[in-house]
Amino acid sequence: MVRFSKEATVAERADVVRNRAAVLEAAEALFAREDLDRVTLARVAEAAGVGKATVLRRFGDLGGLVEAVLAPRVGALRDALRTGPPPLGPGAQEGEALHAYLDALLDFVLENRTLIRALEHRRPNAYYANPASQFWIGELESRIHAVHPAADARHLAHVVFTSLRADVIDYLRAEEGMSVERLRAGLHALLPPQPPA
Repeated sequence: MVRFSKEATVAERADVVRNRAAVLEAAEALFAREDLDRVTLARVAEAAGVGKATVLRRFGDLGGLVEAVLAPRVGALRDALRTGPPPLGPGAQEGEALHAYLDALLDFVLENRTLIRALEHRRPNAYYANPASQFWIGELESRIHAVHPAADARHLAHVVFTSLRADVIDYLRAEEGMSVERLRAGLHALLPPQPPA
């Protein structure tokens, strides 16, 4: 019977943690400088100095790796919504909170567009069905309903969220020459005018 020492187990866990950090760092660097189609698990593994099997075992596929890279950024925005200062966090007027949230979502897409694009076409409905998107849509629905209780907030939340797809944003900027300011104004214009107090 083979016995493993406590020290060997601790060293193995440290290797796992180190390898995971190296893979995430390599993936983030590759996504930042390469076209989406050129980033593969094999290239990430090579850049991280680990075997492809290590990446597959830990993350499953490229989509799982992208979600892991995005996870801390998603968490930071969730924290800002739940406990951050107003108007994005609790305590603002409903209309101000809604528009602050739209700005935060657009900024999130602009900052993470390559990673988001990698998820958008992963499988049918991937853009809407992943847990982060479900949270964003639910929060959007809640904030829309608070300002426009008579509107179909669920439908409107999906319409607005669709306009925030990274491929849509990239197309409008690259092919239509739209500025970020124009995109931001158009996003806010999708919502009905705020009812008088």
